[in-house]
Amino acid sequence: MDLSEIDNLHVVLHAPTPDALARARNNAVNLLKDAPQANVRIIVNSKAVAATLDDPNSETDAITWVCPNTLKNLDRCVSAPLRVLAQGAVSELVKMQSEGWFYIRA
Repeated sequence: MDLSEIDNLHVVLHAPTPDALARARNNAVNLLKDAPQANVRIIVNSKAVAATLDDPNSETDAITWVCPNTLKNLDRCVSAPLRVLAQGAVSELVKMQSEGWFYIRA
């Protein structure tokens, strides 16, 4: 089966490090080429938060969500199109998996 044939495809890419962020960004772009209908999110926490803020990416920032706990610890804020999660990254990842999202650790 081709990925473009899957309805309601939800994929969350978890990036806790700068290297994982780079992989997640590449994975998201490639996945969306293969499955443009997919709902893809990149969730960043830990050291990947500073990397996200310091190195914007026009292709993936609109689907990137930042951990509020790490953001607070860094005393930084985000600007659009980046978004802040309503709860910590780990809690959000658990919630998303319980809702049927496919989890990929980048």
